[in-house]
Amino acid sequence: MPSVHSSPCYPMENPALASLLRHTTGAAEKRSKFSTGGLLKMFKLFPMLTSGCKMVALLGRPRKAMLKDSATTGTIFGYRKGRVSLAIQEDTRQMPLFLIELPMLTSALNKEMASDIVRIALESESKTNKKKLLEEFVWAVYCNGRKVGYSIRRKQLSDDDLHVMQHLRGVSMGAGVLPSSSSDKDYNNNNNNNLDGEMTYMRARFERVVGSKDSEALYMINPDGVQGPEFSIFFVRAR
Repeated sequence: MPSVHSSPCYPMENPALASLLRHTTGAAEKRSKFSTGGLLKMFKLFPMLTSGCKMVALLGRPRKAMLKDSATTGTIFGYRKGRVSLAIQEDTRQMPLFLIELPMLTSALNKEMASDIVRIALESESKTNKKKLLEEFVWAVYCNGRKVGYSIRRKQLSDDDLHVMQHLRGVSMGAGVLPSSSSDKDYNNNNNNNLDGEMTYMRARFERVVGSKDSEALYMINPDGVQGPEFSIFFVRAR
């Protein structure tokens, strides 16, 4: 696949992705620019739930979903010194319909967010028509036009994934640091260290746009009345 560049200096050679990007470009022109600040800048848009996450765990499973509309929920999470993962859910009380660990460090994504525009593109090179787009397994991953590697969609959740999903099952939007799981605490106490740092997360609502059976996009919805960075995720199946 030709590199997916977000800059107007580069040609957009993938028609499906170019069509989806037009949606983002038009919206971006209406937004004012922020000073750099990386992930912390995006965190300012959402309620900080460092202590609230503990409350969510104590309150148990909510009776009704907090999302009242058809917006899709996206969660970016990872240890400060580890790789970042992406989870997509239609209902925060259910398991993700798409989960993948991206081939980039949390610190690297933080640097990309300092540019006010983050566009992550995932391309499947599968030639089959038997699967839905988000059911594909192997993905080439691009971030702001640069290929960062390959990832495989997870079939099963890891202990860390379950820890995040359980603590955030009643949260529709927010950002912060999650309390450590019991397994992490035991490991760190036994080894007297924490190699990967704290588990950070950002959860937001996304507008889901289906271009075709081979292309979809998610556009982050900023809180009402708040201008902020542009964060978009694109899924494309090459033909």
